[in-house]
Amino acid sequence: MKSVALTGLNQMELREVPDPSIQKETDVLLKIEKVGICGSDVHYYETGRIGEQIVEYPFVVGHECSATVKAVGSSVTRVKVGDEVVVEPAAPCHNCEQCAQGRENTCYNVRFLGTPGQGGGCLCEYLVMPEECCFPTNGKIALEQAALCEPLSIGFYAVKRAGLPENADVAILGAGPIGLSCMLNAIATKARVCYVTDKIDARFEGAKKSGATWAGNPDKQDIVKEILQQQPLGLDVVFECCGQQEAIDQAIEMLEPGGKLVIIGSPRSERISFDISKVRRKEIAIINIRRQNECVKPVLDLVTSGKINTDFMITHRFPLEQTKKAFDLVTGYNDGVIKAMISI
Repeated sequence: MKSVALTGLNQMELREVPDPSIQKETDVLLKIEKVGICGSDVHYYETGRIGEQIVEYPFVVGHECSATVKAVGSSVTRVKVGDEVVVEPAAPCHNCEQCAQGRENTCYNVRFLGTPGQGGGCLCEYLVMPEECCFPTNGKIALEQAALCEPLSIGFYAVKRAGLPENADVAILGAGPIGLSCMLNAIATKARVCYVTDKIDARFEGAKKSGATWAGNPDKQDIVKEILQQQPLGLDVVFECCGQQEAIDQAIEMLEPGGKLVIIGSPRSERISFDISKVRRKEIAIINIRRQNECVKPVLDLVTSGKINTDFMITHRFPLEQTKKAFDLVTGYNDGVIKAMISI
């Protein structure tokens, strides 16, 4: 089968590799259809690592995907051959202490697609996944929408963890796919107002067209001042979705006493800092988000029902053979890109 692998920093190759096969009775053989490029994929492409997860070349990345079932193990009942599915990229062990506590997203032995030391990714024609990771769409949504359910589930989980009060006033700092996923879920949870910021005009313009109350560019305006003019008492929750120190500082300024800072973005640096005086004086709660936990099915239901529409997020499409071109586009934040989608 064809596969695209990282072969060095900012380098990729299209390769022929052996087809995978079913090994366990709970396995599902998938024909990968659509793959979304995620910020973490770009981290590996540019730097060869995320924290302690260091790429050994060649390595296949990718974890946001939809697929068609080609074959199933003998005990599989959730899906059948021909089904179109959303793929959950994390396979927890179900045996460790974290799993026993219902925290499968922090499982000590998790295997996550496209993660060094855990498993190769989905930028390939075929993939084998456990039955539990396959969610049938029942033909009710398009394959591109199905691929977006993975980032959307992170936004769902972040909003859930934030515990938005009724008629919450929130801000999203960073309007990439994760930030927009937070925005869509916050609006679906009936947030009263939702402010969105990003340095790429096309992104915050997309946010405005899709439900944001207000959107602005921190490179062109004082977003803290402008938001606080409209929210003089501050915001209930701020979702930091770009991994930038300046966004964390802005969030602390905008939050009301007792507010919550929800950190989802992945910083390139190993450390971030807080103005501890303001954090203590306001008694700001800081919540970190690690992927998602059992949120794929509720997100699939939201998309299927039409309560959330993600179509505007897909701005660029590429065939598998042009994957490097797609990665270069996303890496450079060029041409107003929000989500680049690869067709296998």
